[in-house]
Amino acid sequence: MQYSADGQPEGTVMAPQPGFLASVFRDLGVTGPDGSSEPDGPSGSDRPPGSSDQASPAAGGPAGQEGEGGQGGDGAQGSPSGEDGADEAVAAHARAAALTHHRTVTVRAEHDRLADLLRRAALPVSAMDFESQLRHYEPRPYPAGGPGGGDAAGAEPRWADYAPAEPAGAAPDEPPTRRLLNSGFQRELAQARLTHQRALREWRTRQAEAGRPAEDESRRVHEEAEQARARAVREYNETLEECRRAYRLAEPAAVESLLERALAAAETATQDLPAPCRAVFRPLTRTAVLDLDLPATELVPSLAGYRLAPDGEILPVPRPPADRATDYLRLVARLALRALQAADAVDTDEILAGVVLNGWLREPDGAEPLCLVSVDADRDALARTRLLPAAAPYEEHDGEGVYADAEQDEALVRLRQLGAAVTPDPYARAGVEPAALAGATVPSAPDLSANEFAQLVRELLTRGGLEQWSVRLRGPAGLVATAEGAAGSALPGRWVVWASRGAGPVGEEEIRTLAEAVREESAERGLRLTTGRFTDEALDLSGGDGHQHIHLVDGDGVRELARTHLGLPLASGH
Repeated sequence: MQYSADGQPEGTVMAPQPGFLASVFRDLGVTGPDGSSEPDGPSGSDRPPGSSDQASPAAGGPAGQEGEGGQGGDGAQGSPSGEDGADEAVAAHARAAALTHHRTVTVRAEHDRLADLLRRAALPVSAMDFESQLRHYEPRPYPAGGPGGGDAAGAEPRWADYAPAEPAGAAPDEPPTRRLLNSGFQRELAQARLTHQRALREWRTRQAEAGRPAEDESRRVHEEAEQARARAVREYNETLEECRRAYRLAEPAAVESLLERALAAAETATQDLPAPCRAVFRPLTRTAVLDLDLPATELVPSLAGYRLAPDGEILPVPRPPADRATDYLRLVARLALRALQAADAVDTDEILAGVVLNGWLREPDGAEPLCLVSVDADRDALARTRLLPAAAPYEEHDGEGVYADAEQDEALVRLRQLGAAVTPDPYARAGVEPAALAGATVPSAPDLSANEFAQLVRELLTRGGLEQWSVRLRGPAGLVATAEGAAGSALPGRWVVWASRGAGPVGEEEIRTLAEAVREESAERGLRLTTGRFTDEALDLSGGDGHQHIHLVDGDGVRELARTHLGLPLASGH
């Protein structure tokens, strides 16, 4: 008898260990006919090793014959049907597990794509200034292998290249007359002379054809093409120089064209994630207002994966809403920083005094766009801030992988350092107030951002003679600052400036507050500027005794100062 590797005779039926089938059926949730977790028929623990489901021969012939239709047959058929049910349950469980794994892998692929987008969105952008856009002409020589080209005939055939080798048996000091008697050498020599003469005739023919009209036409076409290339490069560079002159003059069309080319070039790394950005330039405040279209919120996976329930149902595992919102804001922060860096890098002539960026979520159903992020940054703030994260922006935080908390994400931290307003929950449609709207090129006072308004007030009063500005307070409604004018100027001495914008009128209480600030700052005069109007009581107070040093400028006066000192209009708005 032969034995298997485990020492058992071949053909021996190995029974499962006691309790094995019971444990499998318990895991699968299958119950027996009596409601227990045991399968039909005797369990593995009730049968001796080596026994089978068929009747033993010791039971006798009659018992064995009853297996076809009697009660004994029913007992013998119970075990195979139970095994078939168990196999089907195991197969169903395996199919559900495989489907669960497949769906989880699909979800993880979505997470990997998001991580890749985050990485590519943080790549530094190339400066698209005028110098980098200049083209250079490099002449291309006439092709040597062209039709009838000067080198087409090649070099003149030399006899040395065709002469046969000396006979092998010839002695070095043997006279030439001896070699003439060698018939084989003579045949080779004659054939070589014929070949050389044929090559020489062909070469002379090509040389003669080199000056034919076809050659002249080919060269003329080549030269005309080169002249056209040189002219195209020259005209392009001249047009670019015209654009540069217009840009230095702060013409809106030239500035906006340069900005939008730079913003489009910044999207090269994430062409599979459309995020167009439009630019509007305001010459009055030398500020660019950028409108960035943000990607759909569905881009961020909402599930962490799938799991298999004990009853075989495949259940989704949702991600915490806060984690999903953080991941979306991380992507928004990188897109916003990239746009800011592109605008800052292209402005090599420092035409821009500031940049306002609004990130808009535009729903495909035509709903009203929602502003999720808004940045109002002046040139100094952009210069102080490293806009994009470092080369390795995905340092793991306590095993979190590429995902990080909103307070730890470097891009969001840098965006908030610029004073950005960021939505707390993009999925709840919680928007923020835009710092400024990219409306008409000629804005009204309410259309300006806080930095734009402060820049406008400072520019107007600096042109009037006030210098050495020191801003004490600044906010969306206005600013409070001190400044000094040189002796003999239109605004001599030390001043306290309080400028505000708003539709509400300015009353006498604010005039008294300004007078107290003038005394506290040891200043000579105070200036109350508003884009609205003053009440009659305020006008009467400023003209009375004790308040003659307080000067008032209303909305009409601000617009007149803009036309006088800047040569640019400020629209009237409410």
